[in-house]
Amino acid sequence: MNIGIWDDVLLRVHEACTLDDVSVTTDADPEAGTGEIFVSAAACGFAVPDAAASGGERDADGHVEGVNAGGAQALTLRIDVTDPEGVLVAHGEASIGADGRTGELRIPVDQVRLWQPNGYGEQPLYGVRLTLVADGAVMDAREFRTGIRSLSYAQNEESPTEALPYTFVVNGKRIYVRGVNMTPLDHLYGNVTPEQYEYYVLLMKRAGVNMVRVWGGGIIEKEHFYELCDRHGLLVWQEFVQSSSGIDNIPSQRPEFLELIALTAVSALKAKRNHVSLTVWSGGNELMSEPNVPSTYEDANLAMLKKLVETHDPRRLFLPTSASGPVQYITPEKGVSHDVHGHWKFQGNPGHYELYSDVDHLFHSEFGVDGVSAVKSLKKFLPASELRPVSMNDSLVWRHHGEWWDTYDRDVELFGAEVGSDIGVFSRASQWIQAEGLRFVLEANRRRQFKNSGSVIWQLNEPYPNASSTSLVDYYGESKMAYYWTRRAYSPCFASAAYQRLNFRTGETFEAKLFAGAHAATEGLTVRSRLLGMDGALLHEQTNAVSVDGEHTAHAGDLHALVTDAFGALFLLRLELLDPAGALLHGNDYFFSTLEREVYAPSLAVGDRVRLTAAALDDWSAEDGRLEAVTRRFKLANDGDHAALHVHAEETTNGWWMAADDLYFTLLPGESREVTVTCRRKRAGGFLARDVGLAGDALPELVFRSF
Repeated sequence: MNIGIWDDVLLRVHEACTLDDVSVTTDADPEAGTGEIFVSAAACGFAVPDAAASGGERDADGHVEGVNAGGAQALTLRIDVTDPEGVLVAHGEASIGADGRTGELRIPVDQVRLWQPNGYGEQPLYGVRLTLVADGAVMDAREFRTGIRSLSYAQNEESPTEALPYTFVVNGKRIYVRGVNMTPLDHLYGNVTPEQYEYYVLLMKRAGVNMVRVWGGGIIEKEHFYELCDRHGLLVWQEFVQSSSGIDNIPSQRPEFLELIALTAVSALKAKRNHVSLTVWSGGNELMSEPNVPSTYEDANLAMLKKLVETHDPRRLFLPTSASGPVQYITPEKGVSHDVHGHWKFQGNPGHYELYSDVDHLFHSEFGVDGVSAVKSLKKFLPASELRPVSMNDSLVWRHHGEWWDTYDRDVELFGAEVGSDIGVFSRASQWIQAEGLRFVLEANRRRQFKNSGSVIWQLNEPYPNASSTSLVDYYGESKMAYYWTRRAYSPCFASAAYQRLNFRTGETFEAKLFAGAHAATEGLTVRSRLLGMDGALLHEQTNAVSVDGEHTAHAGDLHALVTDAFGALFLLRLELLDPAGALLHGNDYFFSTLEREVYAPSLAVGDRVRLTAAALDDWSAEDGRLEAVTRRFKLANDGDHAALHVHAEETTNGWWMAADDLYFTLLPGESREVTVTCRRKRAGGFLARDVGLAGDALPELVFRSF
């Protein structure tokens, strides 16, 4: 590591013998209601003056493996399993063999409570205590918390026979991946606090994320992160630490590198295999043997890693790299895309919609759309002279803080020159296109469930204060508009619209295909579609009955409406999924224009026609009793005569991280909505340490705004 010691340092004092190489994994039979915990371990000795006399050899750490490593003692491993309430439910015992190992022990658990991924159920964790006993005396003990579940892998529907299995099956149910990529939370890894990990894991959970890819250009994360993923149902895609990152795509074959990565891989395998959240290993990020051709298991580097996974964690899949091919980048060419990466930019209007509506990849493990950070964050690292809308071609400061992610020309094209008049307008407009572009990709992929088995967004977070990037949450923990639109796209029950462009001229027919889906089979659903003007006028309405099978996205019907002068320059499609009783399950607003160019420019000319009010419905209440996390409900209303677009909130003391159950929604004239806001005290290192304690004893202060 390039920064020295960054993780916890522990000093352990051993008895004559100690446990080593412990493996705790699980399996289940969901139909029978039974589970299994598989345990293996080794015993090592420290109190032997001569290795040969004990029948073992000293390893690199100076201890000796073998049943007699601690002298002529009889070694026994005891295993106690407790349920999530701490009640003993299973027990096992085994003698340590002559080689110092137990072999794999199977501990059955009846009436098991299954661990489920986020959105599919709860995450009960069982306690597993291992006790090493020598002649009746306790030598060592280890405790683990693990979930019990089955895990397997399947090919996609209509998958080519040679394709890898990209569908993850947990407890017998195929899980559609709703994922994010995670980079280190800070470039200086030691700055990251347990509170930061918890904040980001909870952000993922509340956004409906069920898989996080720990990117190969980063690190094997701290134990606390994986423990949080266990607790909150986040499946982990863990990459070994190698990445091309646009520099050198071919996996290194240098002997000294292979030796080093083997050491780090074995260390990671032994530590992380004991986490129920760990789901799949990957050799690294964007490893390619030639341009646009991902490396395979034939590569010597990846073949070595594959063998290590088979040795140390044989129940889990090893993918050679991400993307795993047979082509690297997304393409409309048919039959060549299995797991692909790209794009990371909005592809224009109509190009973005034409491309993502006409692809057939099996899995989409990295892609994104860029957007500018919140102004609140920009003020923390940009000098006053640079707090202005600007192309990165014209500012070395902006270029330094996110060179690839220049959205200025894109946003001027869609909003007009006025987007460059104010940094707040620029930030909000840029975030709108990021959210719009990303949502369309997510929904297009999900419409092909399980021909496509999932999406993994690049990316959740940033390790550095970037002025613009593809992250859903900026370095300072401020959630962008794309976070909340991703949350809607990842909802367990959802409705979505497929369209080919953002503008329809007067006299043309507005066209969209309507879809619905859910995790569980449901009959009697209704998709309600309304085209609405910015003044709230109803332009078109229809309802479509639909049933879903819990596995696939159902086509609910088509929408066709003649665009007239009554539509105005800007109008929206409000799509709602209703349950059999007519209650709202999910809602989405899509924004369209009748203009030929600068299609979203009318959104900037609202003036004072929006009157947004916010009323607190209760006082701040503490989740934990210590005012570390507080919650409050608000009622937001629009008393004006124009739609309040993308209503959002900002916490102004800078001492709290903020998240809500919904934000960046639109209130038409006369509409209101209740939201619940949760704020957590900032407990962070790095550049974020400046914000710690800024709030003092004060509670959060919020300001609500519209676009």
